[in-house]
Amino acid sequence: MRYSERELLSLSRQPAEKAAEILMRAPKKGSVLKKRLVKLVVNFLFYFRTDEAEPIGALLLEHCKINKEEENVFSISFIEEPDRKYSFECDTEEQCQEWIEALRRASYEFMRRSLIFYRNEIQKMTGKDPLEQYGISEEARFQLGTRKL
Repeated sequence: MRYSERELLSLSRQPAEKAAEILMRAPKKGSVLKKRLVKLVVNFLFYFRTDEAEPIGALLLEHCKINKEEENVFSISFIEEPDRKYSFECDTEEQCQEWIEALRRASYEFMRRSLIFYRNEIQKMTGKDPLEQYGISEEARFQLGTRKL
């Protein structure tokens, strides 16, 4: 997927599902923990220097693993590059757990599975496909057992 810098900048200015100043370490060798404003918008995790309005980076939260490393530390690594890990240190274990849950819910795949689950539940209760009214009930991406397009 390609995104222009302007598109990402615009997205970074949208209301966040979650945002906080936390410590972050990039996967670069010799990287140290630095305080960053971290902002979750849809399925992007933007990070900013605390005194700047434009993000210095963004992570697309697809095909990634979010792991709890220590009591108040979590990491994000990508399936294609499992050794490249972004680490985040929160103030408390509770804040860490909230971030982990929010990040896991942010992926397209999680949202697709949730849609399919609730679609099937509604169909069981009402006997009708709730997506039919939108003309999208037959699209492959909304079918169980198919990969995202």
